[in-house]
Amino acid sequence: MRSAEILGIARRYTFAFGKGYLSTFLSMLSMAGLVLAIALLIIVLSVMNGFDKEMRERILGLVPHVTVYSHLPISQWQEKAATISAHPDVRSVSAFTQFDALLMRGADIETARVIGLAIDERGSEANLAKHIQPQELANFSEDPKGMILGKAIAEKLRIVPGDKVTLLIPGTVRSELAQGAQYETVTLRATLNTGTELDQSAALVHLGLAAKVAGLGEAVSGLRVSTGDLFDVSRIGWELVNNLPTGFYVTNWMMTHGNLYSAIQLSRDLISILLFSIIGVAAFNVVSSLVLVVFDKRGDIAILRTLGISRFKIASIFVAQGAMIGCVGVVVGSSLGILGSLVITDLVGALEIILDVNFLNTDVYPVSFLPVEVLSGDIIFVSGTAFAMCILAAIYPALRASRLAPASVLNQE
Repeated sequence: MRSAEILGIARRYTFAFGKGYLSTFLSMLSMAGLVLAIALLIIVLSVMNGFDKEMRERILGLVPHVTVYSHLPISQWQEKAATISAHPDVRSVSAFTQFDALLMRGADIETARVIGLAIDERGSEANLAKHIQPQELANFSEDPKGMILGKAIAEKLRIVPGDKVTLLIPGTVRSELAQGAQYETVTLRATLNTGTELDQSAALVHLGLAAKVAGLGEAVSGLRVSTGDLFDVSRIGWELVNNLPTGFYVTNWMMTHGNLYSAIQLSRDLISILLFSIIGVAAFNVVSSLVLVVFDKRGDIAILRTLGISRFKIASIFVAQGAMIGCVGVVVGSSLGILGSLVITDLVGALEIILDVNFLNTDVYPVSFLPVEVLSGDIIFVSGTAFAMCILAAIYPALRASRLAPASVLNQE
């Protein structure tokens, strides 16, 4: 029996093109389980990859990788910034001033941590500028008392660009300076719509205005540092402190967002294990289906053995059938998985509009939308694993078929 004939018999047992054979039904059932498992795994992995990407590129592109503080306001901060910039792993350094304040608009009041920054489209805060409308950013740049608010805060205060907002800054008492509570009226010039948790808390003003209302004069609260290696910020921060005078200390993004990033990675690993077990169940379904096919076709197998077909070639028929089930399952499942990954973001967005429900809210989740990133490596790994499982699953039924005794089977028939 030639290889083409073996493949022909396996194809007939697997498909049979609507003739209603039991073997065909069982094969199609195995394929359906495999297709569902592969498609589901690719979609979920793509979503988890999307969260990982947004965490690295969107959220960590907006927050400082390392933040340098001092026990006292940092005076002559330009010198300190120059020292920090000399580190080979530092990409950019910018000064900031921050303080807690109440934002008041009529009867609406919101708390916020106001941060004074030098925001433009070319400086170290360029990533923030990407999420602001160009005209609004220009209006903010021209107004020394302008403010940028996160979209969520602006909606809670029911204000739009052009509206006035009153800042209430609590008084401070320090050995060198005492300052009572202050009021400052600012104009909302832009809203920040990043789709992240920053929209719930961001309140940005010009660096000079922030230093004035915080009573720091020419000093600043700290320095924001962007690094070239996100996952080596602990070492970089330690080296920066060693290059600065006594009294300075640093924090990094791992202290503020590290648990979130670890949770995303852990969730991805656990979900992958869970869904790979589903592929394992689908492969077990292939075993049971092929065993039933062997039982259904034992008369055919006995006749082939009587005609002189070797046990190896009988086994090859069922291994080929398992390979065909795996091949169809992998191709169709991968295609549906890729297609589902590409449309799931729009599908979830449409459901949110229809049901008037926010499935992802930045009060709980790091982003307000369902991110997706399809990686070819994941598709190849999932497809290869599923196909290998199908081949392995076909070995036991193939051995059962090759060991059937023709005389006993024909006598029963």
